[in-house]
Amino acid sequence: MKALPSIDPTLPLDGHPERVWYTSYGSNIHLDRLAAYLQGGRPPGAAMEYPGCRNPAMPARSIPVELTGAMYFATESRVWGGGRAFYDPEVDGRVLARAHLVTTDQFADIAAQEMYRTPGRDLDLADVLRRGRAVLGEGRYETLVCAGQIDGLPVLTFTAPWGMNDVPWVAPSAAYVRFLATGLLSAGAWDREAISSYVAACPGATDHWSPEEIAALLN
Repeated sequence: MKALPSIDPTLPLDGHPERVWYTSYGSNIHLDRLAAYLQGGRPPGAAMEYPGCRNPAMPARSIPVELTGAMYFATESRVWGGGRAFYDPEVDGRVLARAHLVTTDQFADIAAQEMYRTPGRDLDLADVLRRGRAVLGEGRYETLVCAGQIDGLPVLTFTAPWGMNDVPWVAPSAAYVRFLATGLLSAGAWDREAISSYVAACPGATDHWSPEEIAALLN
């Protein structure tokens, strides 16, 4: 594994950044999947078409990172079928992810589409940048998390308001696992074996997906 950019865990000083690192730990790790959120459209294997962002530009940079915490699969995705990926920053462990450098309004529009809302409105990031966490609602991806900063810009993601052990785990579909795993592989920091073992060990995937089955999806 090549060296990863390090995340400074301290919260950024700038409360009104023009750009942020939108950090995906699920299917938006894959740039083809992320493109549907940015430019509009339906990614392969998905059951939903997305309206896209006000600014359709692709990220200025996309870099592999590791978050502190755990990834797990829960609830039922109407886009992919099966469980969705969620992030619990309170659990010991590491989460393989990809940080995309986007504008603040792009991050707001991506978040809106993840929340099944209409994009086009800015997000108030003051609370999450000051406290590291902001709950915007009770929905699946309506909790913002700031994991720190890279190059002075906030590392932001979103997840559910609940913890990993507060909900039943649900196995993810093959289409979802394929997008997540191939996205990680294309990030260039982890090999097939590491990715397959990582995804298979995440709660929800365990006992449903073996490392060998996930490796076969990568092939």
